[in-house]
Amino acid sequence: MNVVVSHWSANPVALAGCLAFAGLHVSGLRGLRRDARGGGTPLPSGLAREATAFYSGLALILLAVVSPLAFWAGSFIWVRALQDILLGVVAPPLLVLGAPWLVLRRGLGRPARIPGSVVAEAERTAAAAAPAAGPPRPALRSWPVAATALFNVVWCGWWLPVFFDAGVRHPAVLAAQVVSYLVVGVVFWLQLIGSRPLRPQFPPLPRVMLITATVLCSTILGMVLGFGPGVIYPAYRGVGGHHLLTVPADQQLAGGELWILVLLPYVIAGVCLLIQWVNDEERHALALGLHRMLRPSKSAWPARTGWR
Repeated sequence: MNVVVSHWSANPVALAGCLAFAGLHVSGLRGLRRDARGGGTPLPSGLAREATAFYSGLALILLAVVSPLAFWAGSFIWVRALQDILLGVVAPPLLVLGAPWLVLRRGLGRPARIPGSVVAEAERTAAAAAPAAGPPRPALRSWPVAATALFNVVWCGWWLPVFFDAGVRHPAVLAAQVVSYLVVGVVFWLQLIGSRPLRPQFPPLPRVMLITATVLCSTILGMVLGFGPGVIYPAYRGVGGHHLLTVPADQQLAGGELWILVLLPYVIAGVCLLIQWVNDEERHALALGLHRMLRPSKSAWPARTGWR
């Protein structure tokens, strides 16, 4: 029990950041309710569910940086791995599922959405320019792939010994790791799941491939830690706590977490995307069948000319 109730830290930066976003979100929710009562834009459906996901993401961030988890992460590699999983794999999808963009915009005193006339005009302009514009630019089409590659580079890069050990000795390096995990994690999950009003560019099946590539990278990283010879992170030799667990055993336990624990959010997202893909295929097949049924049938007899 002493491990749970002790070693909590009042990290001023983390507390101020999470409280600022939470306060801005609450202000935005109140603004949306005032707009709805005044006869303006009605409240979007699922707002309570989205708010719960957003606040859960903020709570996990605080749990990772101010709880005893943050304290023991400086002594045990497996605790550091658990902290990284919360910050890089679990909290970002909750923030994206929370769809806070319009609410935060309203909290800043700006309208929660673009007026319908502007949207309609933009759509008409885009439709008129589509034939001349040609196919989408490769840079736009490859953005989900680039975001996935960036996330995996950052995720695996921080586990390089030079950066991982620096996080033990220098709090500024650890803070940079936390911020980069959250930023690239949100950017990555925006490519996988919907976050009103933003939509992923890729259809469901290619997004499953992005998840598969990410799982493969994390699996390889976990295998390196789990089966790597010797001590990979020498900075943990000089910290307390390893009278109970040797550094190689600590590394192996962390490798198992990177191998197994990260699978849960990815598997959930992958299953949901596969279900969406199957539903889309069924709707497409149904629409195609109805189109064939409603299309006038042509006579099987060839047309003969010259008959009187």
